[in-house]
Amino acid sequence: MSNQNIYDNQDFFNGYHSLRSSKDNNYNDLLEQPAMADMLPDLTGKKVLDLGCGYGHNCLDFIRNGADRVVGLDISEKMLEVARNESNDVKIEYINMSMTEISSITERFDFVYSSLAFHYIEDFSKLIKDSYRLLNSGGYLLYSQEHPIITATIDDKGHFNQDETGNCVSYTFSNYNQAGRREIHWYVDGVIKYHRPMGELLTTIAKAGFILEEVCEPTPKDWAVRKLPSIKKEFLKPCFLIVKAKRQ
Repeated sequence: MSNQNIYDNQDFFNGYHSLRSSKDNNYNDLLEQPAMADMLPDLTGKKVLDLGCGYGHNCLDFIRNGADRVVGLDISEKMLEVARNESNDVKIEYINMSMTEISSITERFDFVYSSLAFHYIEDFSKLIKDSYRLLNSGGYLLYSQEHPIITATIDDKGHFNQDETGNCVSYTFSNYNQAGRREIHWYVDGVIKYHRPMGELLTTIAKAGFILEEVCEPTPKDWAVRKLPSIKKEFLKPCFLIVKAKRQ
């Protein structure tokens, strides 16, 4: 199911909305989003495509950072309803579409962005090739996903190991070199994501024609540790992978 729409499931939507509303224990806001912000190119006067835009908060930030036009695309009409209410601007257009269908878009962009959505797409090669085609020469792709260490274990039983005092000292996972579909429980049963080893991910991006400029496996900053001390365990293994690549 390469175009699953779990975000329009009311139970999932409620759980996800609660997660993103909690700023002090939310890994997106404490770890992934700060790292993504550090890697943004200059957006002054640029046209931006946000794949899997969700609530549209990043779309609004792109306008604040000088973008001239932003297209936010998401498969979930529930998410887009929030985006149109909370992140509205005359320079933003929201489109209800799956990332699997972006080959139908004829407009070209200077920047393609995606936060924690690519690991839900089955055909990664097509997604990357489509993203490349949508970019103007010299344009950038910046995307994040769950790290392959996180997506690897088939039975979703990857876990931290603790010492006798309860401190996390290591992380156990398996099935790393077995690429493919993973089915997990995340607020609801049957959430599908796709695991790909690091070599497959980076090689696919390079073979599409991109120049890889930066690969980040973000670690918590001091301010994030102060807000959520338990996030220190993320120094033991990466939770997210972020890739910045440029169209030649």
